[in-house]
Amino acid sequence: MIKTLFRCVREYKKATLLTPFFVSLEVIVECILPLEISQLINRIQEGCGIGTIVKYGLVLVLLAFISLAFGVLSGNYCAEAGCGFAKNLRHDLYYKIQDFSFNNIDRFSGSSLVTRMTTDVNNLQMAYMMIIRIAIRCPLMLIVAFVMSVKLGGKLAVIFAVVIPLLGFALFKIISVVRPIFVSVFKKYDKLNESVQENIKGMRVVKSFVREEYEMKKFNTAAKEVCDDFTRAEKLIALNTPFMQLSIYIIMLFISFFSAKIIVSTNGTELGVGDLGGMFTYSIQILISLMMVSMIFVMVTLSIEAANRVAEVLNEESDITNPSSPLMNVPNGQVEFDNVSFRYEKSSGYALENINIRIMTGQTVGIIGGTGSSKTTLVNLISRLYDVTKGRVLVGGHDVRDYDLETLRNAVSVVLQKNVLFSGTIRENLRWGNPDATDAEIIAACQLAMADEFIEKFPDRYDTYIEQGGTNVSGGQKQRLCIARAILKRPKVLILDDSTSAVDTRTDALLKRAFRTAIPNTTKIIIAQRISSVQDCDFIIVMDNGRIESFGNHEQLLEKSVIYREVYESQVKGGSLNG
Repeated sequence: MIKTLFRCVREYKKATLLTPFFVSLEVIVECILPLEISQLINRIQEGCGIGTIVKYGLVLVLLAFISLAFGVLSGNYCAEAGCGFAKNLRHDLYYKIQDFSFNNIDRFSGSSLVTRMTTDVNNLQMAYMMIIRIAIRCPLMLIVAFVMSVKLGGKLAVIFAVVIPLLGFALFKIISVVRPIFVSVFKKYDKLNESVQENIKGMRVVKSFVREEYEMKKFNTAAKEVCDDFTRAEKLIALNTPFMQLSIYIIMLFISFFSAKIIVSTNGTELGVGDLGGMFTYSIQILISLMMVSMIFVMVTLSIEAANRVAEVLNEESDITNPSSPLMNVPNGQVEFDNVSFRYEKSSGYALENINIRIMTGQTVGIIGGTGSSKTTLVNLISRLYDVTKGRVLVGGHDVRDYDLETLRNAVSVVLQKNVLFSGTIRENLRWGNPDATDAEIIAACQLAMADEFIEKFPDRYDTYIEQGGTNVSGGQKQRLCIARAILKRPKVLILDDSTSAVDTRTDALLKRAFRTAIPNTTKIIIAQRISSVQDCDFIIVMDNGRIESFGNHEQLLEKSVIYREVYESQVKGGSLNG
């Protein structure tokens, strides 16, 4: 896990190494200061002149500025290293997720991936900055201050050797209880994020069904669980302070008692008043360092689970990868399913079983079936969003697993059931299909997708700004823009996954007619709920429970397919075929 995360340091190795270097120098200078002050007090007690006082004063001012300079340098390098590490971590996570198959994403869930890229990375950034600065400073300060206290106070330093292990043990016990709480809280963070995401995405549904109160209760429950866990942990961590204060008072009491005895009994020859002041300073430095070490343990404990979760994503290998010698050209749009069966990773049964279909280049094929009949799953296999469990899917006469992934997906355009537009202008959204598309090509694609007619009515036409998620265009407009975007790829295979459900039947018919005349050599696969959307196809596949119930043209299916006939009759009676 450490090796995985350390790879994200990269160009910030210099800043990472310079931070502890300057921290070490800062600590050494800080620990010299009390020694110089104690010597000055002893000299004053001995009756030194003003010249000696000025000399010591100048040395102390110089040491203070040197310590300040080292502190500023270490702080700057620490900020550069920590922020750079977090930047690289987010970069690597984002790019790793981009390579994931749908199967990999299903394994983690969207809300969990969001938590890992935000909360977990923030925790790791804070932990990393503490490790390269505070985690170096505090143990070093503890050691150097202890050595200096031995040099200054001799046997009095034994007090530290007794109290520090006892305090360390108490802090360790607190941390051991707190850590499991921090480990469990991350899963609750995932639930909290999931609740927020679902509510924002489904805001229209929530308001339509007046379920705001239910959603608020669900969110409050998730937020309360996170709050309760953190409250328990913080209550335990809060015990650090009284333990620390108790230790400081005990040490000061013992130092005052024994040092007073030594000063009185030796008349100040073995231990001076200045040495006593230095011992107090070193005791505070030691105990504050120990307290900071305990806080580092808390932060590192919190970040260990975050580190494991982030490393889990970084170490996850996509189960869909390029072959060693990939094919770089898709010759045509022929699609074939050769005895294909498919099962989702978390599912016990097969979503698709024994699928055998051959679609010739340029044909238009319709797929119809009830909810859960695996229509979308079937077409997801063509562009290798999932890999088959058994059998083969062939495009252009070659197994899809033999192609370069980018080559295959550029040849297969998919207009998904859930249409997604990104914030930006219409022109920028359309160029997702082809970054180099000219304005003429964009207009032609929109005319083909019947989108030009409403785009021209916007004041800014193709420069109209689309809000995030396409909230300022209607469902039908969004679908037509997504179809235009897919057409711009000039695909060999065009898949429309129920992507004309929000357009009227007239526009639907015009779309199909345009496809036949404008892109005759492109294989077109149309998933639909309306018979009118597929009845003119070369042939229609009827899906039922992950199997092909029957296939043929409209007239043949009316005769031999019970499912198709029932759907057709229900839609005729309901007037669906006529809009």
